Parts: sequence; C-alpha cells; structure tokens
Amino acid sequence: MPAKVGAVKVNNVGNSSVFNIGDVYSMSPESTAKTYAGGGSFITGDGIRIRLGQSTTYVTDKDKLDQNIT
Repeated sequence: MPAKVGAVKVNNVGNSSVFNIGDVYSMSPESTAKTYAGGGSFITGDGIRIRLGQSTTYVTDKDKLDQNIT
C-alpha cells in the first residue's frame, strides 16, 4: 500500500546515516572505520594498573584497503 507523506523538513543528514520517506523493501547502510591505539588503550574498569614500559603502535598499511564497501 503506498505511503502518503506530508511536508518534510530535513536539517542535516550525516555521513553514515539513512534517510527514507515512503515504502521501502530493504535498507542496508554500511560503514567502516580504522582505529589505532597502543597497548592498554581500551581497558576499562576500576583500579586497573598497566605497566607497559615502552609501547609502539605501527600504523603503516601497504595495500591501503582493509574493508572495501562496494
């Protein structure tokens, strides 16, 4: 059954967002991200002690492609 839509005002649509008005069969938004972090960066909790000494994060990527969206 067709949708009847009145007036719509769109102020902003972000980079990885989906905007649709009316009937839709399928929607599948996709996005990718690459995060660099050193040792112990994503540890959460109370009273955590981290002793890494010297930590190095290598961020070189020879092929430049990891998660291709086509």
